[in-house]
Amino acid sequence: MNLNLTILNKSHNRKKFSCGKKSLDNYIKQQVSQDIKKKLSVCFVLSDEFNIVKGYYTLSNSSIPQSDIPSKFIKRIPKSYINVPVTLLGRLAIDKTIIGKGYGEYLLMDALRESYMVSKNIMGSIAVVVDPIDNEAISFYERYDFIMIPESGKMFLLMNTISKLFQDV
Repeated sequence: MNLNLTILNKSHNRKKFSCGKKSLDNYIKQQVSQDIKKKLSVCFVLSDEFNIVKGYYTLSNSSIPQSDIPSKFIKRIPKSYINVPVTLLGRLAIDKTIIGKGYGEYLLMDALRESYMVSKNIMGSIAVVVDPIDNEAISFYERYDFIMIPESGKMFLLMNTISKLFQDV
């Protein structure tokens, strides 16, 4: 199976997508086009040779209170920054037909690379933040060194850490 990773467009067939999590299935089928039109997020899709969506992730600009991130991770940020800019990896999902084949990691690495390139060349972002949907998602992000934000349920990975993955980019 040949899979392509591109930005979602009208040629992609989203109707058959099923990851087993209703909110993620419904999002790609019903909501994503509206979010893109309203400039709320960008959606990258993994699709097969027939343009059937097999996986996707979304990225958005966001901010979080500086106080959400433990101070040992952001020592040099002035206290005057009540909120700090982050990149929100809002959703990441893989179709049931390709689960367990490394495509979740592939999408995550692409999302981190895209986030890093934007933070390096276009606009500031100190971290990628995720809001895991369940314990399975928490375990997935923990494998890639995401750190839980106390009391919020969100997790983050600092851009300084991400930059080490893509130094040559």
